[in-house]
Amino acid sequence: MTSGQPLPQDRQPTLTIAQVAERTGLSHDTLRYYERAGLIERVGRTTGNQRRYDAADLAWLEFLLRLRETGMSIADMQRFAQLRAQGDDTVADRLAMLREHRAGLAERIRTLRRNAAALDDKIDHYERLLGDMPTQPGTDERT
Repeated sequence: MTSGQPLPQDRQPTLTIAQVAERTGLSHDTLRYYERAGLIERVGRTTGNQRRYDAADLAWLEFLLRLRETGMSIADMQRFAQLRAQGDDTVADRLAMLREHRAGLAERIRTLRRNAAALDDKIDHYERLLGDMPTQPGTDERT
């Protein structure tokens, strides 16, 4: 087979749960929970019943991690996964969910920026106070 061509489905490279855990930072237990909770579809298995994740599974897990890191609840992630499993008829619903989540994320980012600015102001204030204080006898001068 020439390079660049996808392998046949039965020859797609797969990853063990340990490899996926290492790549994603998720524990084995969390990966199993994600499967039980319906966040990921049932993962393929070897004849020895060991989980084998393919590239599509890994890409989906990485997207789920982005949703989690941006504050999406498990319940909303489950709803999104259910819609995804239902196919193309749910694209509009999934888009609406992502737009709503993105709007909430944008508001949290604005709030974090305001809070960071307030902290910066307070840090500047204390640095000015320390800069105005005379050096105590027996201590090194500030540089």
